[in-house]
Amino acid sequence: MPKNKRMFKLAATLLSASLLFACTNETTDTQQSTTATSDAVVAEQMTSLVDNVVTYTDEDEYTDWQDESPFEVELNGDSAEFASSAAIIFEDNVLTIKAGGTYVFTGNLVDGQIVVDSEDKKTVRLVLNGVEINSSENSAIYIKDAEKAVISLAEGTENSISDSANYVMDDSAEDELDAAIFSKSDLTINGSGQLTVTGNYKDGIASKDELKVTGGNIQVTTVDDGLKGRDLVAIKAGAFVIEAGGDGIKSTNDEDATKGSIALEGGTFDITSGNDAIQAETDLVVTDGTYTILAGGGSPETIQEAGDAAPGTAVETEVVEDAESTKGLKAGGAIDVSGGIFTIDSLDDAVNSNSDITIAGGQWEIATGEDGVHADDSLVITSGELTVTRSYEGLEGNFITIDDGTIDVTATDDGINVSDGTTVTTGPPVEVDEADKVEIGEGGEPVMTINGGFITVDGLGDGLDANGSIVMTGGTVLVEGPTRTMDGSIDYDNGFDLTGGIIIAAGSTGMVQATSEETAQESVVMTFPEIQEAGTIVHLQDSEGTTIATYAPSREFSAIFISTPDLEIGASYTLSSGGTSSAEETEGLYEDGGYEGGTELLDFTITEPVTWLNEDGITEASVENPGGGAAGGGGMPPEAGVLPPDMPEMDEETEQKVQEIRDQQMAGTITEEQAQEQLAELGIEMPTRPVQ
Repeated sequence: MPKNKRMFKLAATLLSASLLFACTNETTDTQQSTTATSDAVVAEQMTSLVDNVVTYTDEDEYTDWQDESPFEVELNGDSAEFASSAAIIFEDNVLTIKAGGTYVFTGNLVDGQIVVDSEDKKTVRLVLNGVEINSSENSAIYIKDAEKAVISLAEGTENSISDSANYVMDDSAEDELDAAIFSKSDLTINGSGQLTVTGNYKDGIASKDELKVTGGNIQVTTVDDGLKGRDLVAIKAGAFVIEAGGDGIKSTNDEDATKGSIALEGGTFDITSGNDAIQAETDLVVTDGTYTILAGGGSPETIQEAGDAAPGTAVETEVVEDAESTKGLKAGGAIDVSGGIFTIDSLDDAVNSNSDITIAGGQWEIATGEDGVHADDSLVITSGELTVTRSYEGLEGNFITIDDGTIDVTATDDGINVSDGTTVTTGPPVEVDEADKVEIGEGGEPVMTINGGFITVDGLGDGLDANGSIVMTGGTVLVEGPTRTMDGSIDYDNGFDLTGGIIIAAGSTGMVQATSEETAQESVVMTFPEIQEAGTIVHLQDSEGTTIATYAPSREFSAIFISTPDLEIGASYTLSSGGTSSAEETEGLYEDGGYEGGTELLDFTITEPVTWLNEDGITEASVENPGGGAAGGGGMPPEAGVLPPDMPEMDEETEQKVQEIRDQQMAGTITEEQAQEQLAELGIEMPTRPVQ
């Protein structure tokens, strides 16, 4: 990516964060004003990004061709009628245009071709005014040489273009032809008529330079790629239905970092692709439009779940080079989105960048067999409504920053994950020596930063997973899952610095973590002696009866972490479970008031930033923490071990074998079911207390 564009992206990210921090210290009116200012700034920044990528001229827009002294060309199967003054040669069913100007075509050309081979420096404009052109040898429309070519679709007309399944080319220099409409010059398509393109050989519409579309009702069915531009694909408006065996929309210049971009400013897109739906060699910028995408056949019925790999093995997350790529939105450079409506169903990642992703708006509904949104470097979300209904991992990047927006993630592995993007190792955790700890963000370690927004996560693996650190200053985060022993609703390696916002995380006890011990905002963690049924309300209130939090996870859980700005050291609280609430509910979180009928579990007083609770009251966090607490803080209560300590009496040899089974399950090398089977072989029945 060009240096100036990287600097701009960094400035935009920092500006967004600074505006948000300013909001936290002002009144509601000031917050609204700042938000409006921020939205305006984002819009201006996105406009600047588009302007850096594409420049439209008057010729790119549709105008009344009748005012341009056009040359009328009537196609009659195997012949053509046109004025003798027109710079046109018709020979062997090939109509060749030799000079710039406006040419209006009607009728049909059977087994023929239109070639633009202009000898001047003027734009050649082809007006399709109700035509059908098909070629049995190669491209039906071939822009061989022109300063610029424009194809205008006349209002109210239907136009059909198709090529041959097997190309015949006499000139070896022309063996690059691969599309029904092929241009070696800049090509623009405009107008409001209908264009149906069938690419029987490879591509539908392709340009060796820039491809722009500012209007039209365009339907492309092709063996390989639908729309392809080498240096640029830019779409301002239009309606597109693309069925492509390869990529739907694609740019290809991999030699110049300032080219190979895609800029989409509007239009409606219905794309079904065998490979990627939209694939930019460098940057992808989207400011508006409606996108319905089915890539690679869509997400599979069964998505690999966390823990499916053998314990202790490394799972490669990088795609093999020669594997088919079946992503929704894909870019070799940055992806910047400020608006649009997206419905993406993809076999591979729904949104993927080899660099950075910025989502500053839009409505997203994503189903994928891999990651919902994946950035090799940083992922920044400042606005928008993002729903990931199916995924392996929901959001992933080396650095993830969420400033605002509504985000709902469902994943069979980690919900939101910051990592180095290479490998994930399952099995025994790696303890980090105290001397090896680093400050949050130091040395480029992965960091998950949450400054605002309403975020819900349902993960079968870790809910929030940081192979580094977590920083939270505001917003609301609700995490459900996992139920697996070796995963946690919150999992970090280095630290969790919480200074604001509401976060509630419910899941298993096996890897439960809280915040770092020195964090500014207080929190409580409750581990239950038995698994709580899905929908069971957990209610926390202070000694005055004021509600701190009322939450009902939609899945089973045996531990819950709660932190809000209302918790204070020195204050007393009551924790209850069960019961009902008549208050308004959003994703399981109830507003204040209306709680009744629950069972009071504990009365306690907060004396430390993290308060650990079990059925007996306040307890201590264990020094051992397989979830990463050894590297950063919160720890796991001692009673959360994977095998209950109240085993029946046994001889020394049997006790040693039981301890080995305990150690193996703690290390994750065997499952709970396998542990039960091995204990049964020793004639020992597992205690009934279930541990998830």
